[in-house]
Amino acid sequence: MEFFYDPFLTTTIYHLMDTPDQDMEKTHNPQTRAYVRDRKAMAATPADVKDLPGAYVFLIDMPGIKSGEIKVEVEEGNVLVVSGERKRGEEKEGKYLRMERRMGKFMRKFPLPENANLDAISAVCREGVLTVTVEKKPPPEPKKPKTIEVKVG
Repeated sequence: MEFFYDPFLTTTIYHLMDTPDQDMEKTHNPQTRAYVRDRKAMAATPADVKDLPGAYVFLIDMPGIKSGEIKVEVEEGNVLVVSGERKRGEEKEGKYLRMERRMGKFMRKFPLPENANLDAISAVCREGVLTVTVEKKPPPEPKKPKTIEVKVG
């Protein structure tokens, strides 16, 4: 049996395991590192999306994050972007025995449908859940048939 070594696969496995790769600084350019960092941030931010009769509602878990640390934007092409950074507090005493809560940047992108009203978007963070509401535009009125008078002669 022949063994095949793929350095890209090895690097990907390191990223999935969150194990620092000493050679990554040498083998990947900054754009690749930024892409991997953004993909990790997106994968670590769970969200629910609801389609209500008058709006789209996005529910995103944000435990321990202050509302000033959350950014909600609409990019070109009607893409809703929720981003920010979860920072670890400065503790003076004790040491961690286990650290499981993810720290660092987070981001999610949601393509919005054509009927999304980009001028009517609200965001509220309550009890660790960010609720972004994007109202829908009213449906266009159906065109009424035009009546043409028929004249005699």
